[in-house]
Amino acid sequence: MALFIGVDIGGTKVLATAVSSTGRVVRTAVRSTPGRRVESRLVEDALTEAVQEVAGIRRPAAIGIAAAGFVDAQGERVRFAPHLPWQDEGVRARLAERWSAPVVLDNDANCAARAELTYGAVSGAQDALVITLGTGIGGAVVLDGAVHRGYNGMAGEFGHMQVVPGGRDCECGGTGCWEQYCSGNALVRFVRDQGVSDLSGPQVTEAALAGDETALAAFASVGEWLGVGAANLVAAFDPEIVVIGGGLSAAGDLLLEPARDAMRDSLVGAAHRTVPPVVRAALGPEAGAIGAADLARQRFRTVGTRARARRRAARGTGQRR
Repeated sequence: MALFIGVDIGGTKVLATAVSSTGRVVRTAVRSTPGRRVESRLVEDALTEAVQEVAGIRRPAAIGIAAAGFVDAQGERVRFAPHLPWQDEGVRARLAERWSAPVVLDNDANCAARAELTYGAVSGAQDALVITLGTGIGGAVVLDGAVHRGYNGMAGEFGHMQVVPGGRDCECGGTGCWEQYCSGNALVRFVRDQGVSDLSGPQVTEAALAGDETALAAFASVGEWLGVGAANLVAAFDPEIVVIGGGLSAAGDLLLEPARDAMRDSLVGAAHRTVPPVVRAALGPEAGAIGAADLARQRFRTVGTRARARRRAARGTGQRR
């Protein structure tokens, strides 16, 4: 059976997965992301280590990369990545050469949406929003049953909408971006500002689940910002469903309940419309990697089908001669 691997690269970790044709994760490997202010080579070394661990002695049929950044319409270059060192770099071709395997590239939230559309919470919906909360915010738009990438390939970059003019500085170079108030970084900043230091996002989640008041207040704040931002997106796109993924979604209703309340309170005409449900991604934090593997599988099959069609056509031409 052919081996298809999906790799989700975010601001803090690299997750590589071998994924079956039904979307089941067969094997995983995790590496820390070296950081934003490092050579691109170091990030690609981490990707390579994770891919090699998942592949073992097998040769992958194709590898999908879900990148936390602005991927061009052709799926060739990462134009800009607030949390990674890639800046207008031909990532797809470089990794394909390094790995001696077919590689496909897309934005991480687009890949997560693809996975949820095929196997998870978006299945059956024609119009949906997918918001991923990790180090920052990623987003994807599903229109007419397909992921909408936009003219530049960059649709869904919700995290860098300005929500507070002159607000907090953002890694993108702007100020007041949504992800500065609603993300893993925002969660950690909240508890740090309350005098609690040296806690990671997952540790804040654990503390909240254990009933810690500061951690619960952090989720209430982040969840409220999530709902306010989601209300604006719902007003713009009028989706059937809003799906929340990424590492922060592991907190479940600690995050989603304040988000639902704030979205209903903020959404224009809420009393005169069907307010879409806000649900947790069915595939959890692995959705991006699953979607990347699915993209690789479908692209590989398409290429293989075309190649076989060309060979059949060539044989038919030869026989007619």
